[in-house]
Amino acid sequence: MIGYLHGKITELFPDMCFIEVAGVGYRVLIAASTRSQLKIGQELTLYTYLNVREDALQLYGFFTQAEYTIFNHLISVSGIGPKAGLNILSVMSADKIVWAIKNKQSSLLTSAPGIGKKTAERIILELKDKLGNTIVNDADAFTDDASDITASSDIWTDAKQALLSLGYTPQESTAVLKKTRHLSSVEAIIKFALKELSS
Repeated sequence: MIGYLHGKITELFPDMCFIEVAGVGYRVLIAASTRSQLKIGQELTLYTYLNVREDALQLYGFFTQAEYTIFNHLISVSGIGPKAGLNILSVMSADKIVWAIKNKQSSLLTSAPGIGKKTAERIILELKDKLGNTIVNDADAFTDDASDITASSDIWTDAKQALLSLGYTPQESTAVLKKTRHLSSVEAIIKFALKELSS
């Protein structure tokens, strides 16, 4: 098992990067949260998970040990594979995922692509007792997000996915969407968000 890679980022793509270690370039799949921390030419350590399939060996990389730990918890849930785990980490921080699970906020988890209500509830059911000693930073800061998403989850989720597809980070998208409580359509939210993000 490859625990981590320490080297230089040589190529960056929306969902993966190349990291050169001792002259060897490793293709590493990454979440949007990790992608937002990387720059070409940067030397750093990525914590890695090796997914072994019949037709491929896939490396998943994480900027922090916390992200790696939560990823491993997520993929231990029945029906959650590495791709789904990475999708969840692309829309929420590790701390926020822990908070959502501990507080049974399935609507937060469903903001990730491919995660429906039943899947989110299964994640909560299978992990809520396993995360008892996992530290959550600034848990109270997530309360507003939970109430916002619960109130208009479909509209908020669609708008956030649109912003992510345009290249904005999860942090940028969440911050600007907090200002759109007065809007009631995806189109209006996206229009407002783009204006805010470009100013």
